[in-house]
Amino acid sequence: MSTPSSAIAVRGLRKSFKEKLVLGGIDLDIKEGTVFSLLGPNGAGKTTTVRILSTLSKPDAGHAWIAGKELAREPDAVRAAIGVTGQFAAVDGLLTGLENLVLMGKLHHLGKRESRQRATELLEKFDLAEAADKSLATYSGGMRRRLDLAMTLVGKPRIIFLDEPTAGLDPRSRRTMWQIIHDLVSQDGVTIFLTTQYLEEADQLADRIAVLDQGRLVAEGTPAELKQLVPGGHVSLRFTDAAGLDLAARMLGATSRDEEELTLQVPSDGGVRSLYSLLDQLNRADLEPAELTVHTPDLDDVFLALTDHSTHSPAGAHSPAASITENGADR
Repeated sequence: MSTPSSAIAVRGLRKSFKEKLVLGGIDLDIKEGTVFSLLGPNGAGKTTTVRILSTLSKPDAGHAWIAGKELAREPDAVRAAIGVTGQFAAVDGLLTGLENLVLMGKLHHLGKRESRQRATELLEKFDLAEAADKSLATYSGGMRRRLDLAMTLVGKPRIIFLDEPTAGLDPRSRRTMWQIIHDLVSQDGVTIFLTTQYLEEADQLADRIAVLDQGRLVAEGTPAELKQLVPGGHVSLRFTDAAGLDLAARMLGATSRDEEELTLQVPSDGGVRSLYSLLDQLNRADLEPAELTVHTPDLDDVFLALTDHSTHSPAGAHSPAASITENGADR
């Protein structure tokens, strides 16, 4: 069997626990030096996927290649190429930041001098140098998360699995972690496999996103591509008088209007071309809105549409998620 050249490649991965199907045969291709985010509701199979790809669990069927190594045949080589950072910081609270990193270096069979050198480099990289000799009891949650990620990097992994990397962090600490992740990819060429419950985080970080629901991939694409799958994008126009509102409503085919606010909603994908067309129509009619606002679906809308089972019918009528999948999202 040939070896895919992707950083991570998955073919037909399946896993069940007794009678419960957790993964129903998923396929993935993740390019090197990118951030890939796996989204899904609780119980969708995200953790199981990460556990399998990080050699902590075995699949029932399917194949996977990590950093060019086949998971089933070369698990030790896979483990040497990856790093895993879980939701909760796996650091020793009785040690200092420096001591934690030096200890990790020894676990990676680095010499004493090399372990300390690597620890010093990482403390600088993660803005922890001033706290290097302080007990972890004095570290904030954000500092602990940064140290945890630094420990993952001691062995210089090519691929990092990040499970909820900013869970419980305040907005400032969360954005600091985002910048660190950006730098790991852009400067160090690391590949990131991210699972998160924060859809804004996936939108900010991920080059590609896959949505997992009930053990199956129901959509995959760039954040922009996924947002285009969900209807509801529109341009809101506010006018200064009722006459302008009436003329624009007749001309543009607005979906809704607010007489009190003097606003219209015009269906739009929010793209530059469609906005140019809309503005051209307004200009020809000598209409100038007082305000124009573009509204496009966000990942919350996508996530809810793809994972909403409340509209499923026993007769097999299509839910919103099924309709989106049939329109090309299921890859």
